[in-house]
Amino acid sequence: METRRLLRTFALGIGTAGLLVSGCSGGGSSPNASAAGTAAPEGLSSYYTQKLSWRDCGVEGFECTTMKAPKDYDKPDDGDIDLAVSRKKATGPGKRIGSLLVNPGGPGGSAIGYLQGYAALGYPAPVRARYDMVAIDPRGVARSEPVECLTGKEMDAYTQVDQTPDDEAEVRKLTAAFKKFAAGCEKRSGKILPYVSTVDTARDMDVLRALLGDEKLNYVGASYGTFLGATYADLYPKRAGRLVLDGAMDPSLKAIDMNRDQTAGFEGAFQSFAADCVKQPDCPLGTTSTEDAAAALKRLFTDLDANPVPTGDDRELGEALATTGVIAAMYDEAAWPQLREALAGAQRSDGSGLLSLADSYYEREPDGKYANLMFANAAVNCLDLPPAFDGPDAVEKAVPDFEKASPVFGRGFAWASLNCAYWPTEATGTPHPTKARGTAPILVVGTTRDPATPYTWSESLAGQLSSGTLLTYEGDGHTAYGRGSDCVDTAVNTYLLEGTPPRDGKKCT
Repeated sequence: METRRLLRTFALGIGTAGLLVSGCSGGGSSPNASAAGTAAPEGLSSYYTQKLSWRDCGVEGFECTTMKAPKDYDKPDDGDIDLAVSRKKATGPGKRIGSLLVNPGGPGGSAIGYLQGYAALGYPAPVRARYDMVAIDPRGVARSEPVECLTGKEMDAYTQVDQTPDDEAEVRKLTAAFKKFAAGCEKRSGKILPYVSTVDTARDMDVLRALLGDEKLNYVGASYGTFLGATYADLYPKRAGRLVLDGAMDPSLKAIDMNRDQTAGFEGAFQSFAADCVKQPDCPLGTTSTEDAAAALKRLFTDLDANPVPTGDDRELGEALATTGVIAAMYDEAAWPQLREALAGAQRSDGSGLLSLADSYYEREPDGKYANLMFANAAVNCLDLPPAFDGPDAVEKAVPDFEKASPVFGRGFAWASLNCAYWPTEATGTPHPTKARGTAPILVVGTTRDPATPYTWSESLAGQLSSGTLLTYEGDGHTAYGRGSDCVDTAVNTYLLEGTPPRDGKKCT
C-alpha cells in the first residue's frame, strides 16, 4: 500500500517506524456503549462504559488516549491491559460518517504509527473529510504493552543466523537461536504472551467501537489486518460496517500451507523483478533471462554464506541478512531500482545497501534499537495457529516442497517456519473458514502478484465470507489501495463513502 509511503504494510507470517506519544493533558470524554446502540457483553460493562480522556499527542492534528480491556476476556476480573489509541477528526466538508479504524498488518505493525505517518494524511481527501481516522495499537504491539524478547545486540545476532543450514552443527545453531528467542519472550513478556491473539484484539476493537459511539465498525485492514478484520466480522457480524480487507490472508489454511504459499508468492514477485531487471542496463543479475537472474542471485547468496562482506557497520552481510534485504524490496516495485543497486554493491563486497533494506524490514534504528515488530509478530502468529513443524526432521522432509514453490527462497523459508515449534505458549487458534454470516457487504481486495499475501488467499477469503466481494488489482506489490490505481481507489472510496461495493469480480490494472 505504498507510493513511496512513510510506512509499508506487513505480512510476516513466515517468521524470521513510528512516532512517540506525549502525555499532555486536556480533551474530552467519549460516549458510552449505550450511545453506540449496542449492549455490552455479559461481565464487560465496565469496559464498554469507560470514559476516554483525549489529549494532545504532540503530533499536529492528532489526539491520543488510553483504553482499558480485560487481559483475559474469559476472566475479566483477572486484570486489565492498557491499549493506546489515536485519532484525527474528520476534516469536512460533508456529513461525518463515523470512525474509520485502520491497521497496517504484521502482526506487529503499529497502527498508530501507520495512522500518524500515512493513513490520516495520505488516504484520499474525501475519505478523511467524512471519517474520524482512528487507530489502536493491538495488545502486545508498540504503545500497547509491547511484547519484548531480545536486546538490540541479541537481535542483531539473531537476524544473522544462517537459515539455510548445511549440516547438523548449523541446524543446532539455528534451533538454538529459535529457542533463545522464545525464552527471551517468555522471560520479558511471559505474563502477556497468552493474551495477544487475533481474537483478543478483535474483541478490543469492539470495545473501542462502542467507546467511539459507533453502532458499527468501519475498517480498512491491510495484509494481516485483513485477518483481524475478518475475525471481527465473524465475532460481531451485526456490528460490522464497511470493511475493506486489502491483501487478504486465508484463515482456513494451516501454518505449513500458509508459509508454503507465501514462499511461492515471493518467488512470483522475484520473477517479476527479474523480468524487469534483465531489461535494465544496470541489472547485476545479467541481461538474458529470469532463469539466469535467479541462478545469479542464488550464487550471490551461496557466496555470502561462505564469505560475508563488510557493510560499513560492525555487522557483516551474510546470506541471512542479504535474503531479508531482497525480501524487503519485493513488497513494492518502487524499490526495485534500490535493490538493483544494493545487489551490485554486494557483488563488489559492499553489503551496505542490502543491510539497509534488511534493517528497514526489521525496523532497526541506526542506534541499534529494534521496534517490537518481530517480537509481536511471533507472539501473535504462534498463538493464532499450531506450529508448521515440530522439529528439524519435519522441516527436512518439507524442504523439497518449499524449494519447488521457490528455488530461490524455498529452503530458507522452510527453516524459518520452525520458529513456533519452541514457543512457550500453546496455540489457542485453529485454521477454519470464516463465514461472518449476516454482515453487510465486505470488500476484499487482492493483487495478482502480491508476494506476501498471494492472490489466491484473497479469492479464498472472498469466497468464504457470506457477503464477500472481490476486487482484483492486476499488478505487482503488496496490497492495492492507495498504490496508484485510480480504478482500485475509486472503487474502495465509493464503498467507504456510500456503502456500495464494486461488482464481485471487478478487475483493475
